[in-house]
Amino acid sequence: MKIRRVRNRIKSTLWLALAALLGFGIQPALARPMEMHIMEGFLPLGWAVFWWGVAIPAWLVGFIQIRKLIAEKPQQRITLGLAGGFIFVLSALKIPSVTGSSSHPTGTALGTMLFGPFVTGILGTIVLFLQATLMAHGGISTLGANAVSMAIGGPLVAYFLVWLPLKGKAPTWLSVGLTAFVADLFTYMITTTELALAFPDPLNGFAGSWLTFAGIFALTQIPLAVSEAILTVLVFNALQSSAASELKELGLQGV
Repeated sequence: MKIRRVRNRIKSTLWLALAALLGFGIQPALARPMEMHIMEGFLPLGWAVFWWGVAIPAWLVGFIQIRKLIAEKPQQRITLGLAGGFIFVLSALKIPSVTGSSSHPTGTALGTMLFGPFVTGILGTIVLFLQATLMAHGGISTLGANAVSMAIGGPLVAYFLVWLPLKGKAPTWLSVGLTAFVADLFTYMITTTELALAFPDPLNGFAGSWLTFAGIFALTQIPLAVSEAILTVLVFNALQSSAASELKELGLQGV
């Protein structure tokens, strides 16, 4: 019965996420052209391999942490599923932006706050793989680059720059909201860096290309980051009331 109640909470949370973001005026990805993340074949082979190499060490750490978490706290499997489902729902919503990529929420902040950035790196990468293979969003060759930006880089920056310094020392709405905002925004700063490295401006090189991509992304990504911050605060508050025992076990009750 308890498992059934928790599953119902997860379903309610995911529907809340979908309804809230649609309320902000973002349409589902299936209603728009099939483009998401950095698409298959868009990056030169050398850069695609490079980002796979960057992602693999983080994945290894994440696998070790998930294995330890499940061994020590097997009841957290459901919470892991919630965090992964939250990433899937939010990152499946997007606004077309730069050719070969797009702007969209990430949903990674919730998992980052619950389990840390490396576990979130695994959850986010699983989501990216499923979207690439089942929905033609992103790609396998670009999976490393997309994982470094969305699943690994954004969560790492948000965790160490915002969540750890503010957890328990600032109001919940502030620490949770800023973590979500920074995770979202830095995902696109890293994506911008990946694109600028692969496609430097003929005249101004990396810097010129970076400013061009960043300027275009900012038009849609800053409002999305604000929207995701508000939504994540609402979901985290809902978890504090409906999954208090799970958060207590993770040391997050009352933060």
